[in-house]
Amino acid sequence: MTQSPSKYSEAGVDIDKGNLFVSRIKSIVADTHRRGVLSDIGGFSGLFAIGNEDLKNPVLVASTDGVGTKLNVAKLCNKHDTIGIDLVAMCVNDVIVSGAKPLFFLDYFACNALDVDVATEVVRGIAEGCKQAHCSLIGGETAEMPGLYQPGDYDLAGFVVGIGDRNAIIDGSDIRVGDRIIGLASSGFHSNGYSLIRKVFFEELGHKVDDFIEEFGCTVGEALLRPTRIYVDSVVNTLRRCKIHGLVHITGGGFIDNVPRILPAGCAAHIHRDSWPIPPCFTYLQDKGNISVGEMYRTFNMGIGMMVIVPENSVDDMLHQFGAHGEQPYLIGEIKAAQGGNGRQVVIDGVC
Repeated sequence: MTQSPSKYSEAGVDIDKGNLFVSRIKSIVADTHRRGVLSDIGGFSGLFAIGNEDLKNPVLVASTDGVGTKLNVAKLCNKHDTIGIDLVAMCVNDVIVSGAKPLFFLDYFACNALDVDVATEVVRGIAEGCKQAHCSLIGGETAEMPGLYQPGDYDLAGFVVGIGDRNAIIDGSDIRVGDRIIGLASSGFHSNGYSLIRKVFFEELGHKVDDFIEEFGCTVGEALLRPTRIYVDSVVNTLRRCKIHGLVHITGGGFIDNVPRILPAGCAAHIHRDSWPIPPCFTYLQDKGNISVGEMYRTFNMGIGMMVIVPENSVDDMLHQFGAHGEQPYLIGEIKAAQGGNGRQVVIDGVC
């Protein structure tokens, strides 16, 4: 008996389904395109012209990131239309800390077998994130890898390229003793610490995603899936009017590991814990999970998603500017001389 020829689809990879997916998302992707996009989705690469930027000495700034195990929460909730916002946010918020503005974005979607409906919702969220960040989604890659991923699983990675003026790059070198630290409120957990979050909420406390938590005013799933805040609009617009000495995106590593990345030698960032309200999702997690204060500040943003380091005489103007652009800013600390040499220190009241 002659064996029928094997097909790629029988191995778990459906090319026709992939083509259907591309056709589904074409209009979603095109809706993000701004001036400079030279290509349509479906080609071998994305093209973007940078000649329209009015910069004396342009520098490209790139970043890549993912959303970690927050994906597991999206799967538990069967809600996939916001995780793409997180993906964009984690990348573009890293780009703007250098003073650059995002230009274009690409995504990588890997799965066991393509679910066109789920993947389309993910891309819909990515497109929404790109709109919020004023950048164009110009391409991506979809990979079916049966045997590597379990049925129903998918993973995401994002890539953003921005542009800035070399003479205006923010690298922390202008930070001085006496500068003040402004914190911009986060929208919640953002996309960090979810392995610990899931352990406490689902394993230790036995919560379900539909459980209503009175302190949150919403369900567990709604609190944990709240999208990461994108700070592009407020930072880019404020930079046009005000001098910023340093920017810190509070991601994995929390306050303890992220703030020193921008400090010059011999400087210490002193943070006053009572200067902003800690959102209830963090206090609930800390209390119910029996997590130390130090661990909280090294893992989570604690309600501050972005720090802005500015000259002392600019504080009032900065608070006004960020407030006018939709942020909730707080004066949370100042830069002092580091004790004991040229180290880069973070001092948090009652923590370290």
